[in-house]
Amino acid sequence: MVISVSHLSKHYQTFQKEPGLVGSLKSLFARKYQTVKAVNDVSFDIGEGELVGFIGPNGAGKTTTLKCLSGLLYPTNGKVSVLGFTPYERKTAFLKQIALVMGQKNQLWWDLPAQETFLLNKEIYEIPDGEYQKTLSDLVELLDVEDLLKVQVRKLSLGERMKMELIAALIHSPKVLFLDEPTIGLDVVMQKKMRDFIEVYNRLNKSTILLTSHYMEDVRQLAKRVIIIDHGKILYDGKLDSLVKKFAKYKVLSVVLETYVAPDKLAEVGELTEYNFPKAVIRVSRNASNVAAAELLQKFPVDDLNIEEPDIEDIIRDVFTQAAK
Repeated sequence: MVISVSHLSKHYQTFQKEPGLVGSLKSLFARKYQTVKAVNDVSFDIGEGELVGFIGPNGAGKTTTLKCLSGLLYPTNGKVSVLGFTPYERKTAFLKQIALVMGQKNQLWWDLPAQETFLLNKEIYEIPDGEYQKTLSDLVELLDVEDLLKVQVRKLSLGERMKMELIAALIHSPKVLFLDEPTIGLDVVMQKKMRDFIEVYNRLNKSTILLTSHYMEDVRQLAKRVIIIDHGKILYDGKLDSLVKKFAKYKVLSVVLETYVAPDKLAEVGELTEYNFPKAVIRVSRNASNVAAAELLQKFPVDDLNIEEPDIEDIIRDVFTQAAK
């Protein structure tokens, strides 16, 4: 396995202070601390060339896990192995084979063109001239940024800057890539371009990619396998398709009516979640979907009817809701 995580835990001690001057004085003599379990007994393995979606709400432990995998944090407990290395030892041979891209962090020099950062990384990673030129040329072509190489970073748009961030992170052709919210803040068009690039890069280079994102379209398009984490614990690890079958206990009937029907009548078939005539959306249990569809066709003036799986966003929300109970 390229990435192996066994019973990983990362705990923090956070200072708890009461408000006001009295609270400040008390804290001088008796400080109270709380243990925060950012990651709590997490285990998973990722093979070569896999692109895995790592998803969860804010504070779930995603970024902390990525920082442990990239060697930025020392784990409290457990073992982590990436490419056969122990990440927190930060060995040069290890660092030359990984990259961490964080959507909210900037490694580019603000007042210089991005190509200056590329040249710096070339020297840091000791990349031969020929290899550097070929890799740079390939990345520039894939991301379509040839006209931006000599433009100051501060004059680039957010989407253009993220493209340059990717080039800076990939210039040494890492075997493992950790992507933390790479499309955050981007518009819909730029999000798709970034997803397309990640998909192509993964296919061409057989790189192992662990991707975190709050945009479910990122995960839906890129990852066949997902790991769901909440409150530092893994709730699900498996194929995205299997997630639907495991957690979605219902199907959605999307109905277009020929004439108006009272909402309470439609609610007799199942849970009426949306009704804006002529369209109605009804949620029913998976086992009863065919029966409910037949009932709608027999009893109501139906112009069109579809039986659909629920949105991935709704399923993930249900997973978190069940875990919180």
